[in-house]
Amino acid sequence: MSRIEATFEALRAARRKALIPYITAGDPGPDMTVPLLHALAGAGCDILEIGVPFSDPMADGPAIQRSSERALKKGVGLSDILGMVREFRTKDSVTPIVLMGYANPIEAMGVEKFVAAAGASGVDGVLVVDYPPEECGDFAALCASNGIDQVFLLAPTSTDARIQEVARVGRGYLYYVSLKGVTGAGHIDISDVAAHLPRIRAASKLPIGVGFGIRDAASAKAIAAVADAVVIGSRIIEEIEAAGPENAVKRVADLIRPIRAALDS
Repeated sequence: MSRIEATFEALRAARRKALIPYITAGDPGPDMTVPLLHALAGAGCDILEIGVPFSDPMADGPAIQRSSERALKKGVGLSDILGMVREFRTKDSVTPIVLMGYANPIEAMGVEKFVAAAGASGVDGVLVVDYPPEECGDFAALCASNGIDQVFLLAPTSTDARIQEVARVGRGYLYYVSLKGVTGAGHIDISDVAAHLPRIRAASKLPIGVGFGIRDAASAKAIAAVADAVVIGSRIIEEIEAAGPENAVKRVADLIRPIRAALDS
């Protein structure tokens, strides 16, 4: 059983929902990523998504784009990020970590080299935005053989055929994008999310996390009523950006605690 699967099983037994934050590795500085991860776990997050900075993203809104630019200016690359995961694992062997990003950095490193190194460093899952399920059977199998769950995105526009493909190949959990657009765009429509999730649940028994547009305790609690996990990214990145390096860890923890409390209330 993977760490992700074990986490969701424990949450189900406790009748709790998963809180999944997203931060960009290397933002606001390379030495801040591991402290931020520990702060997020300490504030009640269940699975940690780490964004791999990339110069030409397709799904990232302005806040996450800016965070990637800041990290890239500091020279943060995929090998550095795997080192951050290894450092995190010296003090936390329980909290699952999912790397989220794009195919280019992985293929630049070499797919087999990346998967082996990710597994060895303590990565539990990968979400590669531009690896569609129809075209990444070999990658998914390689991940599985190294104990890594491949997580896929689904959206309001996903066809029944795409949902079936994701259900067939995906592991760990499914990430439902609640909005038509990039991260941080618009306001989430809870009723629209609730209307789409039954179609996904009919195809897969994997837990469903919902992200894009969740910004506070109220929206997180509303989504948790219909989903298995709540994913928060842009709002955390904005807090890091506003706080600066000296205050980022405290500000992020202060942001997360009331959201965790709302999910548990």
